[in-house]
Amino acid sequence: MTHSIRVATVEDLSALWEMLTYAATMAGPVAAAQADPFLKKYVEGWGRPGDIGVLAVDGSGSAVGAAWVRLLEHSYYARNYAAAYIPELAIGVRPEWRGRGVGSALLAQLITEVTGHYPALVLSVRRSNPAVHLYQRLGFVTVEEIANRVGTPSVVMELILEGNER
Repeated sequence: MTHSIRVATVEDLSALWEMLTYAATMAGPVAAAQADPFLKKYVEGWGRPGDIGVLAVDGSGSAVGAAWVRLLEHSYYARNYAAAYIPELAIGVRPEWRGRGVGSALLAQLITEVTGHYPALVLSVRRSNPAVHLYQRLGFVTVEEIANRVGTPSVVMELILEGNER
């Protein structure tokens, strides 16, 4: 199975909602993410200024993964690190596509797309998620440990983008 990466557009809204359910480790339908006040801010109204994303698609053009950043006015997870000018990153990959390089390719392309637009990126991830190693490999560093929305341990990670060293 092969995939390609392209820039996400407003026409990809349904794919972003689907990938958000994978990012949030939800077993339920997309409607559950759309109704969740914490989660919906990551996608609702996609296409506003500052929204940047990439989509992984299979040979038929169906979305198999997405990574995107968005400026969030009220950030819970990255509250001590996100600012009005530092977006939060979200990434989701369909389970059957995990372990095939899709996440790495998405993040590499997204970092290319956002460099020059933002000084840094932040994300939160469950401490036990194997993706922590991917983020570390790409240069993200843990800046805080928190309890996530379901009460389990997560880490907030930050990536300083090229030319923006602190």
